[in-house]
Amino acid sequence: MSAGKKIIIVVAVIAVLAISLYSLFAGNYNRFVRMDVAIKSAWAQVENQLQRRYDLIPNLVETVKGYAKQEKDVLVEVTNARSKVGGAGTVPDKIAANNELTGALSRLMVVVERYPDLKSNQNFLQLQDELAGTENRIAVERMRYNDAVKIYNQAVRTFPANIVAGMFGFKEAAFFEAPKEAQAPPQVKF
Repeated sequence: MSAGKKIIIVVAVIAVLAISLYSLFAGNYNRFVRMDVAIKSAWAQVENQLQRRYDLIPNLVETVKGYAKQEKDVLVEVTNARSKVGGAGTVPDKIAANNELTGALSRLMVVVERYPDLKSNQNFLQLQDELAGTENRIAVERMRYNDAVKIYNQAVRTFPANIVAGMFGFKEAAFFEAPKEAQAPPQVKF
C-alpha cells in the first residue's frame, strides 16, 4: 500500500473518530439542556399552582375568621406558613415551605368542621372548592415535575452521559417530596 493511501486511511479514521466523539458529546450535552429546560418548565407549573393557592388563602382565612374568632392560633399558623412560601428562594426551600403550608391548611380544615354555619356558607363552599381544585392541580404538577427530575437524574448518572454531565456541571435535581407528617394517616374528628 502506498504512503498516500495510508495517510488517507489514517485521516478518514481520525475524521470518523472526531465526528463520533463530537456526536457523543454534543448529543448528550443537548439532551441535558433539553431535560434541564423540561425540569424548569415543570417547576414553573408547580409554582403557578402554588401561587394560585397562595392567592386563595387570604380569602379563605378571612371567611373563616368571621366564624371562628377563637381559633386564632390556627389562622395565625396558616398566615405564617403562607409568608414563608412567599419568602422562599430556592427550590428545596419552596418545597419545605409549601409542605408546611399544606399541613397548616389541613389543620384549618379540621377547625372548619367545628362550625356548621361556616360549612354551609356559600362563600366558604366556593373557596373550599377552589382550594380543593388547586390542591389537585398541585398534585398533578408535582407528579409531572418529579417525572422530569427522574428522567434527568437517570441521564446524569448513566454511563457515558455521566461523563458529559460532569464535564459541563449538570448535577442531579431535587425531587418534590412530601413531609414526614404526610405519611401518617389523617385524623378526622366530628
